[in-house]
Amino acid sequence: QVQLVESGGGLVQPGGSLRLSCTASGFALGTYDMSWHRQAPGKERELVAFVTGGVRHTIKYADSVKGRFTISKDSAKNTVYLQMNNLAPEDTAIYYCKAHTWRDFWGQGTQVTVSS
Repeated sequence: QVQLVESGGGLVQPGGSLRLSCTASGFALGTYDMSWHRQAPGKERELVAFVTGGVRHTIKYADSVKGRFTISKDSAKNTVYLQMNNLAPEDTAIYYCKAHTWRDFWGQGTQVTVSS
């Protein structure tokens, strides 16, 4: 049974940092493409960061987070991370991880709130 569990969200001041984690079970995360998405109130869910599976990763970021967010994988821990630096109020959203396996699987989401 495939399961994705996100953690690491919370309340942070503008300019602060958070690291989100998404731990997978039921499949080997390193083999597959993984991504982080977010959905702000009243807005559609959007892609934030994407990393391909396999040994040689290809990584892509949304323009709005380039230079501030970093996606990474730890195959030994079966976990994908999203390091978020220099956070701004417009980064406030529910963040979801997604596994692109034989079908797509989503985590339950973790709330990130950036506010002073």
